[in-house]
Amino acid sequence: MEKPAGRREWLGLTVLVLPTLLVAMDMTSLFLALPQLSADLGASGTEQLWITDSYGFVVAGFVITMGTLGDRIGRRRLLLAGGGAFGVLSVVAAFSTSPAMLIVVRGALGVAGATLMPSTLALITNMFRDAKQRGKAISIWATCQFAGGAAGPVFAGFLLQHFRWGSVFLVAVPAVVVLLAAGPFLLPEFRAPASGRLDFAGVGLSLAAVLLIVFGLKQLTTGSVTLPLAAIAAGAALGAVFVRRQLTTTSPLLDLRLFRNRPFTAVLVALVVAGVAMAGVGLLVTQYLQSVLGYSPLVSAVLFAPMGLGVAVGTMTAPALTRFVTPATAIAGGLVLSAAGSLLLVFAGGPALVMVAIAVLTLGTGPLFALGIGLVMGSVPPERAGSAASMADTGNYLGGSLGLALIGLTAAAVYRGVFPAGTTLAVDVTRPAVAEQAKEAFTTALDVTGVIAAVLFAGLALLVTTMRQAVVPEPAMAA
Repeated sequence: MEKPAGRREWLGLTVLVLPTLLVAMDMTSLFLALPQLSADLGASGTEQLWITDSYGFVVAGFVITMGTLGDRIGRRRLLLAGGGAFGVLSVVAAFSTSPAMLIVVRGALGVAGATLMPSTLALITNMFRDAKQRGKAISIWATCQFAGGAAGPVFAGFLLQHFRWGSVFLVAVPAVVVLLAAGPFLLPEFRAPASGRLDFAGVGLSLAAVLLIVFGLKQLTTGSVTLPLAAIAAGAALGAVFVRRQLTTTSPLLDLRLFRNRPFTAVLVALVVAGVAMAGVGLLVTQYLQSVLGYSPLVSAVLFAPMGLGVAVGTMTAPALTRFVTPATAIAGGLVLSAAGSLLLVFAGGPALVMVAIAVLTLGTGPLFALGIGLVMGSVPPERAGSAASMADTGNYLGGSLGLALIGLTAAAVYRGVFPAGTTLAVDVTRPAVAEQAKEAFTTALDVTGVIAAVLFAGLALLVTTMRQAVVPEPAMAA
């Protein structure tokens, strides 16, 4: 039996949740700041999408590389280096002077963020060797990660009420200072023995595949078809080459043999799809509160708070559910609850029902995130923890970024279909009659988003239900 973790490990966990919160908050903090920074910098509709999406897509593209790199050079070393870079780049982002500059800096922040997430989860696996304590620690980590994503707009709302939009980036600096000061003393170092050389060809292939697919998706918004589809096809082809290389090289970035495990594969698929639904709903709801209902950023942030509370309660209580039902039942039941919350958005006619809807939606995702990530980390030996963490994070952030892009574009298409005079999702018209038409069009877009999210969650519930195996090892689930 492994030795239980002591006071130092739990203090170390406190330090580790700081970068977890930072990366998650940075992905969503611009939701409420987008109208203000767009007016200040003169960002077009396409540039607004790039500003919100570039960070998450770069994280998704680099996290595989960084997870494996941490296994090789040291997980604590990579975490501290990435944290320092994240702090510096946050200051630069706060004082950006053009949309292009902010897009580039957001991409660079994505590279730094990609170093943080797999390192934190892998270090938790190293620090908490007792299965019960590890399960509890992962639940806390998952709570902070997803609550941080939901809390991003909340903190942004409070800041935007009193300061300019750049303040949403500066909030990261104090947390980075604490990480750099306490990390060397509280966090252990871990390197995988005999991990081999970094697969630079695999790094290039994975990045090229992701970037080409992202470029294609973005270009679809311009109305052209040939170039975007060609880019997506090229990205998919490079992705296939990447998979083939990982199956044949002696030092792969990812151990794709793990996908032979059906529950493991189902969890990663579910993380991606759930991320799509949650990010899409978050984008539309925050804009709905401001553009349609007319609330200030501060009030909108308060009304959006139940999303963070729902995630927090869902992930923290998920391990306790397995005392009464199997993990598959807990996850599937939660996803059904999320589908119901998504459908509530269709009937949202005011802030009260919106708050209930997003709280129910996120509460249901708790078992998937807490128990599912536990499965992923429990499927590999300690020396491969960084690689496994990168898989979970890739699915998570790729899903979130795809949700911002795909559901955002779908909602924009619905908006323009109902209200052809509209050019972006922002309701910025001044004539009362036209403004009312624009609000009705945006509400229709939100309704469609709710239906899409409900279908996605229901499909995931069916996927999990068809799995007749436990999705989390029993010893790791007790709270």
